[in-house]
Amino acid sequence: MSKFDEKVALYEKFMNDRNLSFDAVLLRAVTKGLGPSIYKADAETVSGSDPKELATVKNNFLIKKLGLADGEALDTAIAEVVEQIGKSERKKYRAVVYYLLAVKFNKQSVYGL
Repeated sequence: MSKFDEKVALYEKFMNDRNLSFDAVLLRAVTKGLGPSIYKADAETVSGSDPKELATVKNNFLIKKLGLADGEALDTAIAEVVEQIGKSERKKYRAVVYYLLAVKFNKQSVYGL
C-alpha cells in the first residue's frame, strides 16, 4: 500500500469512527488535491480554535479553491464542520475538513465529480 493510500485509509477510518458518511472517490480526490501537506504533521490537521488557521481554510480553500464569495456563511460553515467532527477532537484532518466543506457547498464538481 502506498503512503498516499495509507493516508486515505486513515481518513476513511476517522470518518467511519465518527459515523460521518462519505464518498470514497471524493475523499480521495480532496486528499490528492492537498498534495504533500498530508505528510506533514502540522499541515495535515486544522486547529478549530486558531483564528489564523481558520482564516487559511476560508481564504485558501473556500474562496480560492472552491470559488465561493467571502461572507459570514463561510465562517458559519467552518464552525459547523468543526462541530460536526467534534470540538474536542485534537486531530481534525485537513482532508476531512475540506471534504465536509466541499460537500456542504455542493462543490464536488471542483474535483471533477
